[in-house]
Amino acid sequence: MGNFENLSQQEAIAKIKELAEDIKICMFCTELSVRPIPTRPMSLQEVDDKGNLWFISSAKSNKNFEIKHDNEVQLMFAKNADAHFLSLFGKAVIYKDKAHIEEVWTPIAKTWFEEGKNDPDVTIIKVEPTEAYYWDTKEGKMITMLRWAAGAVVGKSIDDGSREGRLNV
Repeated sequence: MGNFENLSQQEAIAKIKELAEDIKICMFCTELSVRPIPTRPMSLQEVDDKGNLWFISSAKSNKNFEIKHDNEVQLMFAKNADAHFLSLFGKAVIYKDKAHIEEVWTPIAKTWFEEGKNDPDVTIIKVEPTEAYYWDTKEGKMITMLRWAAGAVVGKSIDDGSREGRLNV
């Protein structure tokens, strides 16, 4: 089918960066073998040049405890308004590197840390992608919706302008 576009290496990293940094908030899932899967919204701080995703977290959080027990995580990003979606599976590592905390710190993070970026409980989580899948549109949501409507009017299947595929970093 013409709407599949698997990307590798730098193209895959660029697509992860484009989608994740645009959407910003993901559902961060841990303990993937537990039902229901523990999940919580997390705000992305950055995607680095290697495609790693970085988050600020508390050393006392359930999420950090769960990552120490099992570091496989699933991140799900969705921005319905623009029809952008990204599902990413990877390995999480917790750091207390003050220099990197300084780099990714935002004023809103103080909400969770009394002493701000110098709070002893501030950690950062790096998620290194091992598998990822995306779905978005070539020309934007409005054009895609117009194509859907045109298909419904003429009563036949048409290229809706969507694209999806695997991202191999």
